[in-house]
Amino acid sequence: MPERPHSIAKGNTSAIAPPIAPSAADARSPDATGGAALDRSLHAAVAAATGGLSPAALALSFTDLALHLAASPGRQIDLWANAVQDAARFCAMASRPLSQFCPWQLLSPAANDRRFAGGDWLLPAFNLNAQAFLLCERWWRSTTDVHGLATGDAAIAAFALRQMLDAVAPTNFPTTNPEVIRRALESGGMSFVNGFENWLVDAWRLAGGAGANRDGSVIGKDVATAKGRVVFRNQLIELIQYEPMTARVKPEPLLIVPAWIMKYYILDLSPENSLVRYLTGQGFTVFMISWRNPTSEDRNLSLEDYRLLGVEAALSEIQTIIPGRAVHGVGYCLGGTLLAIAVAAASPERRAVWRTLTMLAAQTDFNEAGELTLFINESQVAFLEDMMREKGVLGSQQMAGAFSMLRSNDLIWSRIVRHYLLGERTSPSDLMAWNADATRMPARMHSEYLRSLFLQNDLAEGRYIAGGRPIALSDLQTPMFVVGTREDHVAPWRSVYKVHYLTDAAVTFVLTSGGHNAGILAPPDEAGHRYQIMSRTADDPYLGPDEWERLAPIAEGSWWEALTAFLATHSGGLVESPAYPARAESLPEAPGSFVHQE
Repeated sequence: MPERPHSIAKGNTSAIAPPIAPSAADARSPDATGGAALDRSLHAAVAAATGGLSPAALALSFTDLALHLAASPGRQIDLWANAVQDAARFCAMASRPLSQFCPWQLLSPAANDRRFAGGDWLLPAFNLNAQAFLLCERWWRSTTDVHGLATGDAAIAAFALRQMLDAVAPTNFPTTNPEVIRRALESGGMSFVNGFENWLVDAWRLAGGAGANRDGSVIGKDVATAKGRVVFRNQLIELIQYEPMTARVKPEPLLIVPAWIMKYYILDLSPENSLVRYLTGQGFTVFMISWRNPTSEDRNLSLEDYRLLGVEAALSEIQTIIPGRAVHGVGYCLGGTLLAIAVAAASPERRAVWRTLTMLAAQTDFNEAGELTLFINESQVAFLEDMMREKGVLGSQQMAGAFSMLRSNDLIWSRIVRHYLLGERTSPSDLMAWNADATRMPARMHSEYLRSLFLQNDLAEGRYIAGGRPIALSDLQTPMFVVGTREDHVAPWRSVYKVHYLTDAAVTFVLTSGGHNAGILAPPDEAGHRYQIMSRTADDPYLGPDEWERLAPIAEGSWWEALTAFLATHSGGLVESPAYPARAESLPEAPGSFVHQE
C-alpha cells in the first residue's frame, strides 16, 4: 500500500508542493515589486469596492458590444423599430377604458419569474407598470444579439444588463409594489419599522457580529446531525466515520468528498434530507471529509495539497481502519472533480482500490461550465489574484456574492423585498443556513483551479499535472454513477454529461429535477422528485445529451434509491460493521471541530 501522506506543519505547505514559478508576467508572482506591486495594490483596493469583479472585464465586453452595434446599422434599425412598435402597442393598450383592460395583454412574466405572482399585480395601474418593465427588459436583453459579437462578451454584457434590470424592477420599490403598499396600510406603517429592524440586524451580521455566517441554525443540533466520530485529522481535513444504522453492513465503505467552497454538511442537513443518514440506513459504512476553513497562513496550499492531504490521506486512513476492502468514492461539485483527479493520478494498483465512483453535479470538462464562467477570464482571474495577494485567501463574502448574483431575483432582491419592505423574516431552513456558511479559499489553490480547470480546461484536454505528470481521464475505467440537475447554474447537466466521452468507464447517468443543491437533496419521503436514468457500458457507442434525454426513461421519486441499487450491485455480502479506531477516542464526535471555524 502506498505511503500515507503525512500532515504538514501549519504554514509550511511548500513541503507538499513547490511554490508557483514566476511567470513571464512578473506581476502574478507573490513578491512583485516596483510598478507591479503598485498595480496589484491598486487592483486589490478596487476589488474591495466592486466585490471582486474586474471593471476592465466588464468594460471590454461592453466596448465589444458597442463597436459591433456601431458597425451594424441594420441591427440598429431593427432595435429602434422594435422599441417604437412596443411603445405604440403599450400606449394603445393604456389608452383603452378600464372596462376593456386585460392583464398581461402584451407580455406576461416567464414561468419561472415569481416577482409578479401576487393578485395585486392584476390591478390595472400596477399591471401596466409591470408590463412596461417587462417590455423594456426584453428590449435591452435583445441588444446583445449582434452578429459577430464574441460569445463570451455577449454573455458578460447580457449578465451585467440582467443585474441592472433586476435592480430597477418595480417589485423593488415601495411606491410601485402593491404588496408593499397593502402591507404598510394594513400594519399602519409597522411593516417599515420591522423592515428597518431587520436591516439593522443584517448590517450587524455583515459587520461580523454574532450569527454572521448562519441564520440561527446550530451546527450539530439543527444541521450536520448524523452520529459519528472524527477518526483522522491533518492540517487540511477531518475525516468523519458515521455510526452504522443497521446490524450488518456492506463490506465496501463509502468516502464522500464534498466541495471546499462551502462547509461539508450539504449532504448531512436535517435528518429528513441527509444523504449520510439515508446511506447508513441502507447498510453502508460512510466516511466524509470535512475541510478546514483556511486562513492567510495557508495562502500557499495548492490543489495538489487538496488531493494529497484530502482524498489520498482519507483513502489511506480508511484502508487502515478497514484493511483489504475496496472503497466507493462519492464526490459533490468540485469535490467530485477532485475525486476524478485523484483516481486518474493514482497508480493502477491504487486505482483498483476504488470500486465505483459517484459524481454529483460534478464537472470534468469546464468548457461550458455555465454562468459561473462569466466570472472567469484572464482579466477577471488576474484581478482576483491581485485581491487575494493582500490577505492570502479569497474571502467567503466574494464567493457567496458571486453565487447569489447567478440567481439575483431569488437570492438577493426577493429577500430584500421580503425582509426590508414587507418587514418579514423568511423562516430559516437548513439549506439557507448552509448557504450562509461560506468558507475562504487559499490564494494559490483558488488561482490554480480557476486557471487550470476553468480557464484552460487542462483536465479535459490531458494537460493537468498531478503527481508530477499529466493525467488523462481516459484512465478512469471504474464504474461510474453520475448525476446532473436540470436547473443547475453552476454545473449545467450537459457539461456534467461530457464524462461519457472523457472516460472509458461504464456510466449510469441520472438527470434529476431541481438545481445544483436542491436537485441533489432528494430524500425518498419527499414528494415531487422525478428523474431520468440510463446506463451504458464502456463499449457502447456514444449518445449525445439531446439523444440521451429523448431516450432515457422517466422515473418518479428519488434518485437516491437508484444510487443505492447501483452501489449494492457493486458490493459484497453483509459483514460486521467496523469499529472506530482506538486513537479516535482523542478526537471529537461528529461534526468535528473544523466545521465550526468561522
